[in-house]
Amino acid sequence: MKILGIEYAPLLVPLERRRQTWAVFVWIGSFFFMGPAALLGFLYLFFFTRFYFVPLLYLAWYVADIKTPECGGRRWNWVRRWTLWKDYASYFPVTLVKEADLDPKFNYFIGSHPHGILCSGAFCNFATEGTNVSKVFPGIRFTLTTLNCQFVMPLYREFFMTSGAVSASRKSIDYVLGSSCGGNAVVLVVGGAPESLDTHPNLDDITLILKPRKGFIRLALKHGAHLVPSFSFGENEVYDQVDNPRGSRLRNFQDYLQKLIGLAPVLIKGRGIFQYTFGIIPNRRPITTVVGKPIPVERTGNPSDEQVNELHSKYIDELVALFERHKHKYYPPREHIKLKIL
Repeated sequence: MKILGIEYAPLLVPLERRRQTWAVFVWIGSFFFMGPAALLGFLYLFFFTRFYFVPLLYLAWYVADIKTPECGGRRWNWVRRWTLWKDYASYFPVTLVKEADLDPKFNYFIGSHPHGILCSGAFCNFATEGTNVSKVFPGIRFTLTTLNCQFVMPLYREFFMTSGAVSASRKSIDYVLGSSCGGNAVVLVVGGAPESLDTHPNLDDITLILKPRKGFIRLALKHGAHLVPSFSFGENEVYDQVDNPRGSRLRNFQDYLQKLIGLAPVLIKGRGIFQYTFGIIPNRRPITTVVGKPIPVERTGNPSDEQVNELHSKYIDELVALFERHKHKYYPPREHIKLKIL
């Protein structure tokens, strides 16, 4: 039903679909609003109520806990198993596909591509049990890494850490991969926030920022963690973004802000809870995350640049091969689609 240019959802939408939309809104809403709302709430309690001691107690906790995102995080498996995340996965839907088993005797470094707008596939598959990742890869403990700024806002940092997520810093990754002899899998969205600015649906190529990203290769060599490429087909389709070609004024401004604050200031267009015309909720588009075959890596305490470059080239080759093997199945109308690696 369309009124004044706005397309509204039908009144008789099945309850299951309403639950799915609500699950996605909870996650997206927490990302955008939980931190600022908590900050404003604490300021109100401190300045205008007799409960001023509550924000003071939280501040003391915050200072004492500030290093936790770099020291393994604080995983709560019961939160990862919430039914909410099953509904989240069913909304798009998100599907997890593996090309090979991962042996718990080894540690792994999983590269997640592409970034998309909000890493919907990576979050659902590796930070929750929405797609039963622990059953798909038994004996493997997945740890999603993300920007440290995700652990700054009050209360939101606590909520996000329950997923098992940690900071995407060298110290943090060293902590996870160095804490056991096997069974750990660090997941890194390699392209990072800058890649989200190249996220547009229905293009003939998918831009990945990968050529200058070699730090994860060096860490994999340092710890002997096997490299595993993964690709989320459909990740770039769930949001529209304002046209921002490289070199344009808008893109130059976005690049500047991204370097300044860490997060990419994307101008997105999604849908709302009760209408499909605008909003921050992603559109219903299937996302299929294919986890490729492991690339064996020998532990090298102090890898040379030559070793890093050689393994980096091999990783890119394996990622492109994975994409080519599956693109006809998951992008059937766009057989000529290809990866554009920068």
